[in-house]
Amino acid sequence: MLSIMLRFNEVEQVERLRHLWSMLPSFLAYAALVYLFFGLYKSKWRFASIPDLIGIAKSVGILTATALVIDYILVGREFYGFYFFGRQTILIYALIQMALLGGPRLAYRAWKDSRRKSAAKGSPAAPALLVGRSNEVEFALRALETGALVGIAPKAILSPRKADQDQFIRGVPVVGAPEALESIAAEHEAQGTPIRRLVIMPSALTGEGNADQLFKTARKLGLTLSRLQSIDGEAARIAPVNIEDLLLRPSVHIDLPRLSGFLKGKRVIVTGGGGSIGSEVCLKVASFGASSLLVIEQSELALHSITEQLTVGSGKLAVSGHICDVRDRARLFALFEEFRPDVVFHAAALKHVPYLEQDWGEGIRTNVSGSINAADAAIAVGAEAFVMISTDKAIEPASMLGATKRFAEIYTEALDERLRKEGAPTRLISVRFGNVLGSNGSVVPKFKTQIERGGPLTVTHPDMVRFFMTVSEAADLVLTAATHAKDAASAVRASTYVLQMGQPVRIVDLAERMVRLSGFEPGVDIEIRFTGVRPGERLHEILFAKDEKKVDIGVEGVLAAQTVGASLPVIARWVKTLEAALAKGDRGAAEAVFREAIPTFEITARAGSPAPEAPPQPAGAA
Repeated sequence: MLSIMLRFNEVEQVERLRHLWSMLPSFLAYAALVYLFFGLYKSKWRFASIPDLIGIAKSVGILTATALVIDYILVGREFYGFYFFGRQTILIYALIQMALLGGPRLAYRAWKDSRRKSAAKGSPAAPALLVGRSNEVEFALRALETGALVGIAPKAILSPRKADQDQFIRGVPVVGAPEALESIAAEHEAQGTPIRRLVIMPSALTGEGNADQLFKTARKLGLTLSRLQSIDGEAARIAPVNIEDLLLRPSVHIDLPRLSGFLKGKRVIVTGGGGSIGSEVCLKVASFGASSLLVIEQSELALHSITEQLTVGSGKLAVSGHICDVRDRARLFALFEEFRPDVVFHAAALKHVPYLEQDWGEGIRTNVSGSINAADAAIAVGAEAFVMISTDKAIEPASMLGATKRFAEIYTEALDERLRKEGAPTRLISVRFGNVLGSNGSVVPKFKTQIERGGPLTVTHPDMVRFFMTVSEAADLVLTAATHAKDAASAVRASTYVLQMGQPVRIVDLAERMVRLSGFEPGVDIEIRFTGVRPGERLHEILFAKDEKKVDIGVEGVLAAQTVGASLPVIARWVKTLEAALAKGDRGAAEAVFREAIPTFEITARAGSPAPEAPPQPAGAA
């Protein structure tokens, strides 16, 4: 109507408005359906943005095209004797519609943003520099504008890309590269707006951002160092920066929808759920939509800690926990029977090489008998998948830890093969990976403590090399391997999966870098002392045995190892021999079993061999 009044004189208006009233109700109803189709009624004005304007433009385009069809094809000059609207009127209509639909939304958002900024000026916020690529910084600034991030007042941006220099991102200037941190901070100090916080984007933790120098300069200036964390690519939060964040290669991409589809609505058991890996798996299970979670843990303190975390942030997840040692076969079976899990993650294990060389019988009880008990219990209740956490030390093992974990792998492989032949849907798999930064007993927390005490840092050997990954990444890839095992469309069936961990790291290099990141010079301020290789240790870890075939399964970060294992009757004989060796305290007999089961097994050194007190629970391998 307004477009007609703007386009035509008074006489022409009267003629057209007289006919317009007859067609207006049906056109308005049609317009309402178009707006509904493009989601205009569902968009929140508070967050109006480009996608909303695109939806408005599409709606107006459809309505404009409809008006052209009505005027030039359906009605035409034959019906009224003239073009009812005309091209100019329809163009005016389109512009007015865009203004009326988009203008109020943008005005409302601008008003809300101005109110938020006014409120932010009155609230305590630390003056901050943002460091990273423009797209990541823009994401953080949008989060600040919407209130998703608080407590930060961005004053400037440091970007490693030359193309970003001397630009503005959402009103915040890009003033230089990360290397200019010290001079930029000095300028703000002189202007009376001293910088108190440095917020770094993920790209600034890579080689492009020179993270080491950034970390050292921030410590020198006394800046609080934080990093941006994105959750599922949608939400954002600020977290402290730890030295561990600067020690790793970029993480592999995790297919989050794949993990969510695998766990959504499932009943899950995690054994050893209070440990480093087990607790992270529990948190992932909660975040990916499982319906119920049972945490099995022998440590009361660890069980309480993880169940408290899960209870606080689990949403609709039903969380329960029980104290149970996986070596107690009857108790474990009873818990499985009561809970009836769909998926089982078996993370309970003894994992420290020196202790298992000393207390070898305990390693057999937990890592062999405990794993057998958990796998048998999963099959007994018809679980869809059983996932055992293994270790890279299981390949061509040189320690009792590696031997016990490889024996457990052999058992799960044999059970999985039997179920395949029987046509059963249950899958049993093992997932191998190396050292996890920040886990219980990890070298990084040990080095941090030694640095705080002024040294020395103790390293076993100058050529000692290990693979490293974060706890979160390890848990994500464990779940990813499990999804592949249950993927019926996959052309590869494997029982053993290996997580890709990039290039191995020399422990002495890791120690030196941590010393430098802490603001000291290795060998000058803090000594690095070599203590000698411990029993059961080897200098280099490997991911695949010589007789294993490495298979690319098409999933980023995960490979499969196809092995030739033993039959269940042979394994049952080995288990009985191990039980007898434990009863007699005969380490030599136990090692003989491992050498027969694992031809590449060879202990690198011998520690004390105290006799255990009792044999393990029955293994039920037949």
